[in-house]
Amino acid sequence: MFTSSDLQQLQQRGISLAVAEKQLQMFKEGFPALDIEQAAGINNGILRPTAQEQEQYLSAWERYLQCDHTILKFVPASGAASRMFKNLFEYMDGGEETAFIREFFSNAGKFAFAKEWQERINAKGVTDKREQIRVLLEDMQYGKLPKGLLLFHKYATELRTPVLEHMVEGALYAKNTKQEVNLHFTVSHEHLQLFKEHILNHAADYGQRYGVKYNISFSEQKPSTDTLAATAECEPFRDKDGRLVFRPGGHGALIENLNEQQADVVFIKNIDNVVPDNQKEPTVLYKRLLAGVLVSLQEKVFGYLRELEQPLPTERLQVIRRFLENDLCCRIADTEELQSVLREKLNRPLRVCGMVRNEGEPGGGPFLVRDAKDGSVQCQILESSQIADKSLMEKATHFNPVDLVCALRDYKGVAFDLPHYVDPLTGFISQKSKDGRDLQALELPGLWNGAMADWNTVFVEVPVETFNPVKTVNDLLRPQHQ
Repeated sequence: MFTSSDLQQLQQRGISLAVAEKQLQMFKEGFPALDIEQAAGINNGILRPTAQEQEQYLSAWERYLQCDHTILKFVPASGAASRMFKNLFEYMDGGEETAFIREFFSNAGKFAFAKEWQERINAKGVTDKREQIRVLLEDMQYGKLPKGLLLFHKYATELRTPVLEHMVEGALYAKNTKQEVNLHFTVSHEHLQLFKEHILNHAADYGQRYGVKYNISFSEQKPSTDTLAATAECEPFRDKDGRLVFRPGGHGALIENLNEQQADVVFIKNIDNVVPDNQKEPTVLYKRLLAGVLVSLQEKVFGYLRELEQPLPTERLQVIRRFLENDLCCRIADTEELQSVLREKLNRPLRVCGMVRNEGEPGGGPFLVRDAKDGSVQCQILESSQIADKSLMEKATHFNPVDLVCALRDYKGVAFDLPHYVDPLTGFISQKSKDGRDLQALELPGLWNGAMADWNTVFVEVPVETFNPVKTVNDLLRPQHQ
């Protein structure tokens, strides 16, 4: 099936023959359906802290920050912005002037990029609307640049990209006792230098403005996480030269990047979910709240794990079991090996995930899922592609805005090996094309989906004001971005 040339290609990417064969097997067998018990809801997997509890969690986070812990803000930022301008590309290439296009031009002056765009239009003497869009997408490269480097927000004295807004956020809720802010961006290789230059141009100014020192690092998605493309017959897909075709394995591949971060607590949020300063208060408040829930739970987990190092009486084991089931929402089957099971379930990476009430926005959601290996039931974030019974989605009261705070070390201070907690059976197969030919693409388990399937997961309700993604350019016209 694989030629010597194929093996050389695999070796260059750091992909073993066994992994490649396993990927082809996945195309043939598909992925098993998840055993979804039900959608999570308030007091059934989703916490809604009272005002008093909120204060306690916020205080817990402030106490945690006073100790010598490493805090990191991790931002997946490698996605190109081309989909954000899909409507503009269609119009530029001869499409109709839709309501979307009319809204775009009617409000053109409100965009943060408007001044530079208008100057370029004037310099070229362009009057045709399609050519004006060409100036934006091609001359200014907005159709090719990553979202993180586009101008999103306009202030009286400056313009900000999402990267800069994340830098501000980091200073507001993730600085340590040394007044340092650790930020990590995952970027594509072709844009790495642009990110570095952009941050270098602003880091000193923002550091002085917010009284912090920025420690900013980058990583690229590893070639070893690429996946084989397959034909409809589940054979290796080859290009016109007979070479294997590989595709990026999706954002789930970033679990490898996250695994390399030396941090105690990590905030994860998408690059495009940022707002101007006048809208930041709810975001900052609930980031601190989620972190407070995390460290409060972690403190209890660590205490119980130290107890479990010694044999415990049944009564004490039942107390710990109730914590696992009530506080971590992980229900386990009755077993004679209760102490061993408790130790295994507690000693895992921990994440607290903000969930927004479902008001029609797209996105995955929180569900209670039964583990095929041991029958336990725990919280999972699922995408629609993972849910065979679509009626379950209709019962979901909340959706996932990608608002996570994660604890990556065990009770002895040792970093968890995160790939060990990935469920490899939670990927999915999508249909793509290359050179006019159909192919099958293998998507790895998503970063906050199957890649974190075996983590301890807690859901907390957060307000919709904390979720302001920019999926199309006209989203920047929403009041939240003005």
